[in-house]
Amino acid sequence: MNKEKILQATREYVQRELENESSGHDWWHIYRVTQLAIRMAEREGADQFICELSALLHDIADEKLNESEEIGLQKVRSWLGQVQVEEALIKQILEIISAMSFKGGNRPPMSSLEGRIVQDADRLDAIGAIGIARTFAYSGAKGQLIYDPKLPPREAMSAEEYRSGKSTAINHFYEKLLKLKELMNTETGKSIAEERHQRLVTYLEDFYLEWNGKG
Repeated sequence: MNKEKILQATREYVQRELENESSGHDWWHIYRVTQLAIRMAEREGADQFICELSALLHDIADEKLNESEEIGLQKVRSWLGQVQVEEALIKQILEIISAMSFKGGNRPPMSSLEGRIVQDADRLDAIGAIGIARTFAYSGAKGQLIYDPKLPPREAMSAEEYRSGKSTAINHFYEKLLKLKELMNTETGKSIAEERHQRLVTYLEDFYLEWNGKG
């Protein structure tokens, strides 16, 4: 199994699949998550190949971009078989990808170090400066308002309510983004999340000032 050939072919495949995706789950999101996962794998002593391959493919299976999560995971399995990844590794990668989504926060912890790293890397791209930009890109793609003071953030939600219920871009900060700092798995993830979380807090303070004609 030639790992570098597999990774290069996968980079090209994912870029073709997601380069025109406008909801914030595009190729450059994958690129950032992958680079961060590689860096974190080095620091945390994880299997870099599994981390990189899982990070590259994680949104190919995303239910937001497929008819269902099952169909998305089958696409990943089919690709990994096509590039001749060993069955044991395919199982590990599918386990990581199927378990990493936020889905309203109702998720069990990751079972492997590699899974914890890729999940952290994905969540880190949802906070900070780029995370803010992605929030508004996704809300626009979903036809959601920037903010509606009459529509409060939702509290406990099922995965279905999280995906399909009515919300706004600003509510998404409270429903997901501000929770992510406390959900980081690794010491590296926790360290990076501290600064990115503060950018969210500062942005919201400025947003409300300007919303009320101040600032």
